Amino acid sequence: MNMLRIHIAGLAILLSVSAAPAQQPVSLSLSQCRELALAHSEDLQQADNRLRQAELDSRIASAARLPKIEGSATGAYVFPDIDMMGMEMCMRGTYMAGINLTQPIYTGGKIAAANKLARIGQEVADEQLRKTRMDVIVEADNAYWSYIAVSRKVRMLESCMAQMDTLYAQTSSALAAGMAIENDLLRISAKRSEIDYQLQRARNGADLCRMVLCRVIGSEFDTPIEPTDTVFVVSAPEIATSGIEARPEYRMLEKQVAAGEQKIRDARSEMLPVVGLSAGYSYYGNIDLKSMVDAGNGTMVPYTQEFRDGIGIAMISVKIPIFHWGEGRKKVRKARYDLQNSQLDLQKNSRLMSIEVQQAIRNVEDGYRLIATAEYGLAQAVENLRVMRNRYAASMATLTDLLDAQTQWQQAESNLIEAQTQYRIYQTEYLRSTGRLN
Repeated sequence: MNMLRIHIAGLAILLSVSAAPAQQPVSLSLSQCRELALAHSEDLQQADNRLRQAELDSRIASAARLPKIEGSATGAYVFPDIDMMGMEMCMRGTYMAGINLTQPIYTGGKIAAANKLARIGQEVADEQLRKTRMDVIVEADNAYWSYIAVSRKVRMLESCMAQMDTLYAQTSSALAAGMAIENDLLRISAKRSEIDYQLQRARNGADLCRMVLCRVIGSEFDTPIEPTDTVFVVSAPEIATSGIEARPEYRMLEKQVAAGEQKIRDARSEMLPVVGLSAGYSYYGNIDLKSMVDAGNGTMVPYTQEFRDGIGIAMISVKIPIFHWGEGRKKVRKARYDLQNSQLDLQKNSRLMSIEVQQAIRNVEDGYRLIATAEYGLAQAVENLRVMRNRYAASMATLTDLLDAQTQWQQAESNLIEAQTQYRIYQTEYLRSTGRLN
């Protein structure tokens, strides 16, 4: 009976698994791929957090020029009593409370420089966020088009396998009728085996590319994806600009130069006077003064007086650096060297980025011409395969000629797939190199 229950339970599990519907493919356009990649990118989230931190730093720096109000309260229990020339001061449970206001008046430009540095830091963080956003889009585009390319190769190889299966069946029939030789069948079998191996590799590659795409868009690795932007409409490239001024990397380098200039001003401010205003009010109590006084008839009686009062104070302070062993001038010189290095970085990287743009332009132009070449090659290969099939059927061409034509068509089809895919990637890289990828 127990064994019967086990069999019934196992059958129920098998039926439930077989009845479970297969996961439906997810239709995905390029724009949707980008949106999902941006929404699930950890790098983009971190860059956004750094921007929020920079905004808070800017607000903190702005608050430095505002008055600050602080409250304080203290309590004390002092023992024994303090002897003050025959009088005793009792401070058991003494308290003091107060409030104080400080306002910087002149800091030698230090606060202004700190505010400008904070704003520059915020601008750098904003450009870094924009750079990260473009990096995510590039990664999404590469994953999307790579998956399309390898999927097209799978379908192309499946077509090749179907053609070879047909040729194998025809040759087997011919061999049985004494119209073909065993070697022809063996050669076709070897070709089928080769294509089957290529097909298996392509399917594995397609599955890996699909998982990469799933990772980019934040889906589970087993999610089936069906790209919708698979039609390649290729037009002559229109190169609008070759400038690098819109690149976030270029703008960040400019901000570094501006930050270097502000650091010089900040270093100079340490050699200038600092003027500040402070005002406060304190209240104290529970201080008793005990002594013996003459009652008028020669009799000494104890006397106690409690002190409870408040006191206010306002003052202006001036701090003037006089001699610090040349520390201020050394900091200024150091800041100048930092500025020079930032300027050199801007100069060096500007040239490198200009070369990247020129390379991206040429890649787009070469990619467009390569597509045209691949299309001509494929058209020739298709026609050659058609002619060889007809000639082989009429016994006017050898099996070698037919297989060579088949291989030529396969290679031409693969070349076109790679050229079209690479062209779309080149277009994205060009927009990225000019800072216009949105």
